[in-house]
Amino acid sequence: MSGGISETILAFMDKGGDVLWLIAILVFVMWTLIFERLWFFSFVWRQERKAFIDRWEGRSERQSWNAKQIREKLSSQSRAVINDNMSVITTLVALCPLLGLLGTVTGMIEVFNVMAVTGGGDAKSMAGGVERSTIPTMAGMVAALSGLFANTYLQRIASREQVSLEDQLTADH
Repeated sequence: MSGGISETILAFMDKGGDVLWLIAILVFVMWTLIFERLWFFSFVWRQERKAFIDRWEGRSERQSWNAKQIREKLSSQSRAVINDNMSVITTLVALCPLLGLLGTVTGMIEVFNVMAVTGGGDAKSMAGGVERSTIPTMAGMVAALSGLFANTYLQRIASREQVSLEDQLTADH
């Protein structure tokens, strides 16, 4: 049964052309980074956050200009840790539909090539080119939508965690 599924996937990928393989690689990288950020926020961030708070709480004085600069440095460092790979994910989400459009263009070039060779009379060959142009477009849009939802979710978590950490770095003593 798994041979049938893999054959079906390979046939689908073949219908979509080389651009569909490029989209598949892009989606794999994008979702790997998304899962890394989900792992980070679920398991790693707690220790990182505690380390930032402990460094701040370990200071005896927190109200001078120097202390405020150190607080700003801690805040900036935490922002960098929290937002690691977030811009890459955003970029990959934006690339998905663009690669889909590239698939559209390459498929339509195939259609025009068939029209030039056959004089426009071979509808079956033209349909293959149209199919090759629509599959990557669909795949790029589906990948972008799935990545967009995940990216929005991660951005919300990152923003919430940054604000929460900054609220805990108080200058009360």
